[in-house]
Amino acid sequence: MSSIWSLALHGGAGAIAERAYKREEEHMAALLDEGAAMLARGDSALDVVTAMAEALEASGLHVAGKGAAPNAAGVVELDASIMDGATRKAGAVAALCGFVSPVRAARAVMERTPHILLAGDGAARFAGEQHLARVDDPQAYYAPAESGLPGAGTIGAVALDAGGRLAAATSTGGLHGKMPGRVGDTPIIGAGCWADERAAVSCTGLGEYFMRVNAAADVSARIAYAGQTLDEAAFGVIEDVRRLGGYGGLIAVDAKGHLATPFVSQGMKRGIASSSGLRD
Repeated sequence: MSSIWSLALHGGAGAIAERAYKREEEHMAALLDEGAAMLARGDSALDVVTAMAEALEASGLHVAGKGAAPNAAGVVELDASIMDGATRKAGAVAALCGFVSPVRAARAVMERTPHILLAGDGAARFAGEQHLARVDDPQAYYAPAESGLPGAGTIGAVALDAGGRLAAATSTGGLHGKMPGRVGDTPIIGAGCWADERAAVSCTGLGEYFMRVNAAADVSARIAYAGQTLDEAAFGVIEDVRRLGGYGGLIAVDAKGHLATPFVSQGMKRGIASSSGLRD
């Protein structure tokens, strides 16, 4: 087993330059400590990204989980995905209503069904059968967080563990006031979330543009087919998003523990940690 590990978290690429994010920064710093300790003691990348994403959802500080806002019909619909790079197994939920942790539901889809994506009523029925925590009173539970740019408050985590395994997780409440049933890139494997033997990626931003460039998987493809470094691949993907007129960012880690966090917006809430002592 290697002693190399790396971790990156994001709380969305909608950060506004003139606003202070003290609560978000303090919470993310504490999570980085927790995730780093998990990786240092040999926990799997999959377990770490699950725990990190679940905590970010529960914080209410980002447009995911507790911090999500209702759609145009007044209903909170949540999307999430998770992927294990070692096996390329993946799970996702879309337009999920009434559950505390969409990323937990996504992981249950991956581990307990033959499918990858469940949506709407079917996703809710499955989550209930798995006895996942419910939101009993949506009006009391949800406290919509400020996202800055629309669609840019998504949360995510990527990790490389000491066993050389990569994993990624992404979760969002989507656009404020979105059309009922609208699904962005977050639960689409390859667009908003990806992990394989080369890289793990989680995206944030205006999802339609990330879907159009298949952003998350394209980072790994650029490494495999163009021989690019992680930095070159990640920045190239975000440049594609910008060129089409979109905005957002991503976090990525490769099999050597290199990290990249490019974005095209005023800012992106993010944090990184690694076994080399890197911390930001």
